[in-house]
Amino acid sequence: GSQCIVVSIDAKRTGPESWEVFVQGGRKNTGLNAIEWAHRAVELGAGEIVLNSIDGDGTKAGYDVELTRRIADSVPVPVVASGGAGNLDHMVEVVQKGHAAAVLAASIFHYGTYTVSQVKEYLSSKGIVMRQD
Repeated sequence: GSQCIVVSIDAKRTGPESWEVFVQGGRKNTGLNAIEWAHRAVELGAGEIVLNSIDGDGTKAGYDVELTRRIADSVPVPVVASGGAGNLDHMVEVVQKGHAAAVLAASIFHYGTYTVSQVKEYLSSKGIVMRQD
């Protein structure tokens, strides 16, 4: 089914309330509006979107909650937030306020800040439902 097709969008803020899609590791601006591109991806058959905030990627300063919310609230497929996880509350915030269906994190695991078990336990304690295995 469509859930097998995951589209990854690398988005960067280009104005107070605008984000555009970048490619080539964030070096080349496509000129495409990120929210409109998410809609187009769904029209083309995407069953899930991985939304990476280039601005937050690797910073550990938190996800782009506003961008995530705008896309998650406007497409009928799950949105996975990526880019910016620095602590467990960042994850809670992007799920609760950004309406992300899931979170993606790398640095906090690579550097041993948290384990997957710690993340699952904390998110569960905040009322976020997930598989525990």
